[in-house]
Amino acid sequence: MSGKILLDSNIIIYLSKGELNIDKLFDDKKKYFISVITYMETLGFQFETLNEKKFIQQILAVFKVIYIDKQIADKVVEIRQHKKIKLPDAIIAATAMVRKCDLMTRNINDFNNIDDSLNVLNPFVINQRG
Repeated sequence: MSGKILLDSNIIIYLSKGELNIDKLFDDKKKYFISVITYMETLGFQFETLNEKKFIQQILAVFKVIYIDKQIADKVVEIRQHKKIKLPDAIIAATAMVRKCDLMTRNINDFNNIDDSLNVLNPFVINQRG
């Protein structure tokens, strides 16, 4: 487990809906990031209320956004050449791998068997390897 965590879009949505406790999820000893894809996906989500949208905007402002650079783009190409995966998921996986972050998501099946170096964390599973 690294000291850096990349949050998938669904984690931000679960936080906004109160399905994850923000105080229990985050550890002061770790650094948390989002991909530019997570930024775009979460702001593109159909919000139920204006308060939910404001909460999402506030929480996104807390995290450093990692943008796609050539190294991440090359890793995306490599991933997609070997595994059938949606482009946004490939970008998120590549971002985590290149920036040496653990990936926090509930959709672990989307990221199965991409690469042994990708450590996927599911905050809804209490006991997991890390």
